[in-house]
Amino acid sequence: MDETLRQLGGLLLGSIPTIVFFVLLYLIYTILVHKPLLRILAERRSKTEGAIEQARKAIALAESRTEEYERRLREARVAVFKIHEARRHEASQLRSAAVSAARAKAQAQVEEARAAIQKDKVAAQDNLKEESARLAQEIIRVVLRPATEQAPAGRQ
Repeated sequence: MDETLRQLGGLLLGSIPTIVFFVLLYLIYTILVHKPLLRILAERRSKTEGAIEQARKAIALAESRTEEYERRLREARVAVFKIHEARRHEASQLRSAAVSAARAKAQAQVEEARAAIQKDKVAAQDNLKEESARLAQEIIRVVLRPATEQAPAGRQ
């Protein structure tokens, strides 16, 4: 067993440079490759997640701007509708005023025409009274004249 232990010790002693070389290689790998690789991967991950987060923020901002645009568009439509309604109402009032003015003018013309007709009627009635009186006088004169003319002729 001593021999086995000596052989084992010799092997162990012969493997020390390999172990040192392996540990040194591990340290160099860790310092030169592994840590920078982890740093680059972490940076890449943060950039990717940061880009995703920025994209989410941009999407949220775009959605809020879209909602604001749609809200303003609705408000503008309501304002235009109110302006149209106000103009329609104003036009309706102007039309009603014009119709009322036309009715009043027509009513005034009708009243003037009635007054003129009444005046003409009174004038015609007065004229008829005068004419009837004159015709009555004429009829009486004509009817009585032959009698007066005949009487002197018959007396003779």
